[in-house]
Amino acid sequence: MGANNRILLIVLVLTVIGLPMYLETDSYWITVFIIAGIYSIVAIGLSLLIGYAGQISLGHGAFFGLGAYTSGLLTTKLAVNPWLALGIALLFTASVALLIGIPTLRLSGHYLAMATLAIGEIIAITATAEVELTGGSSGFGEIPALSICGFELDPLMELRYYGFVWTVVVIVLILSLNLIHSRIGRALRSIHGSELAANAMGVNTAYYKIQVFVLSAALASLAGSLYAHYVTFVSPTSCEIKFSVLLMVMVAVGGMKNVWGGLVGAVLLTILPEHLTIFEDYDILLYGLILMGIMIFLRDGLVGAIASMGHRIGKLARAK
Repeated sequence: MGANNRILLIVLVLTVIGLPMYLETDSYWITVFIIAGIYSIVAIGLSLLIGYAGQISLGHGAFFGLGAYTSGLLTTKLAVNPWLALGIALLFTASVALLIGIPTLRLSGHYLAMATLAIGEIIAITATAEVELTGGSSGFGEIPALSICGFELDPLMELRYYGFVWTVVVIVLILSLNLIHSRIGRALRSIHGSELAANAMGVNTAYYKIQVFVLSAALASLAGSLYAHYVTFVSPTSCEIKFSVLLMVMVAVGGMKNVWGGLVGAVLLTILPEHLTIFEDYDILLYGLILMGIMIFLRDGLVGAIASMGHRIGKLARAK
């Protein structure tokens, strides 16, 4: 991890600590930033998959929903401890991702995109059809809150959950930054650059692609479980293709080639709709237009554009 990333992490931690003071404990905006933090976890994992391994997933909303449903059902139907349920949900989702990844990631092309799109539809249809188990299209509630050392992370205790979620975000970010600067990260970048060349250099491309796909799915599951235990309610909207598209747009807006991009995009696209409620009936169209605009004018996303601008300013300063 470089010096720039360490500085950015310090800035992030200070911002997370200072934000509630600025918001004056406004419960509505604290809730918005909790959701932004949860989405950031998924987006960081997705940026590892897309930006570093060059693999497209159109069903990460399904892994988010799988984590939420598994954790929610285990705690409400079988009275399993919420933390244990979260762990089981994570392992189950990772196993599903592994089963999808083994046959599809050994092939080149867009097989993974098609497979994840299909699994997303299967999970959404199943969640809607199994009315007795999942509540159907209405979903189900009364999911118990998480607790740490006797302190319950109740939805009414927004500041507690805010601190907890953003602590998880920082940990995930640190682990991801260390990963991309490791041997695995170098292998993933070589695969993204040219899978054929990476194979010729002796990189086991299928192995590394499967690894990062399972990791990104596990992070989506973790976020889904955190979401379920926060809102104490789950419905099929968590698995829909619309949500998967939103996650893709978050990564594209922030910047696919940098894990910070996932975080920036997630925060921005969670806050922005709160100021654009007039467009709420056209959100999928708006996301599509944003994605097209980013692909045309800011191919490296906001983080990439800011980094490029910083390099240019630095060169001009040194030239003088």
